[in-house]
Amino acid sequence: QVKLVESGGGLVQAGGSVRISCAVSGITDSPGAMAWFRQALGKEREFVAAMTWRSGKTLYADSVEARFTVSRDIAENTLYLQMNDLTPEDTALYVCARNSDPVASDRADWYDSWGQGTQVTVSS
Repeated sequence: QVKLVESGGGLVQAGGSVRISCAVSGITDSPGAMAWFRQALGKEREFVAAMTWRSGKTLYADSVEARFTVSRDIAENTLYLQMNDLTPEDTALYVCARNSDPVASDRADWYDSWGQGTQVTVSS
């Protein structure tokens, strides 16, 4: 059974940085493509970034492209999201997702495995 577990969230001041992680287990092949989404309280889920696992090709939402960086550790099957220059508008539950096909997408319905999320709260 595929399992995605996020970690690394917390409280950070505006202008600060944080790196969150998503560990994938229960797979026998490459993760394919993985992504980060976020959902703020009272708002719809929003695409943040995605990566095709083997090629490393990335895709970002316009709102984060200059500040966030998605990366992965192939040996550890772990996806990361480095978030810099954070603002209170970045406050959300950050959730990772996976599809076994190696195509990065900004569509939530593309991904078939989801984690529980890690909360990132940015104080002003």
